Amino acid sequence: MHEPAPRLPAEPGAPTEPPRRPAGALEAEVMAVLRAADTPLTPGQVRERLAIRPSGELSYSTVVTIVSRLHAKGLLARERAGRGFAYTPVDPASLAAGQMSRALDAGVDHGAVLTRFVSGLSGRDARLLRGLLAGGDGQDRG
Repeated sequence: MHEPAPRLPAEPGAPTEPPRRPAGALEAEVMAVLRAADTPLTPGQVRERLAIRPSGELSYSTVVTIVSRLHAKGLLARERAGRGFAYTPVDPASLAAGQMSRALDAGVDHGAVLTRFVSGLSGRDARLLRGLLAGGDGQDRG
């Protein structure tokens, strides 16, 4: 990776750049806006809600990039909204299931991956899994 070029000191009286946000801060702000919404939001709606925060205004294309990346990471679901999309956070259970599926898909030997996963389950989780595999609702009644 390249080292960033050193910044030259600003001339006295020159306007200063606002401090850069820490890595991941914009994604966290966008996720917070989407979690607080009771409905899926378009990038424009996310941008409007971000604009009232003290961190400053973002361009529309920046917000589109952020929500697109969050969607690609599996953190957001999207649905058609006119010519674009509206986004909503993926619920934690679906997010965990997606991560488990991706981990399984990455394994060469599915049997070995599943065996190691199941061997690490607690007794309660093993009973829940057995109930789900048997076609029940998975509720632990004992």
